[in-house]
Amino acid sequence: MDRLSDSQVAEQIKKLPGWEKKGDAIRKVFPFKNYYETMAFVNATAWISHREDHHPDLEVGYNKCVVTYSTHSAGGVTAKDLECAGKLEKLVSG
Repeated sequence: MDRLSDSQVAEQIKKLPGWEKKGDAIRKVFPFKNYYETMAFVNATAWISHREDHHPDLEVGYNKCVVTYSTHSAGGVTAKDLECAGKLEKLVSG
């Protein structure tokens, strides 16, 4: 996978509400009502990640989960990172 340019990331990230470019990664804070909903999201994210063979960094709290995607082997954001972020958006939007 090839690393995308900053302008390519900026253009594509517009399609992903709440996501931001942070350094060599993209990230979003997903808020939830409680721990149960947070953990359900984490488990669903793990399932998606396993299927895609592409795993984000997760920071889990009581009522939020911070998801960070970056392709370490490419040294930044790739199309796969954006694709997986899109799948998480579909997950939470219904």
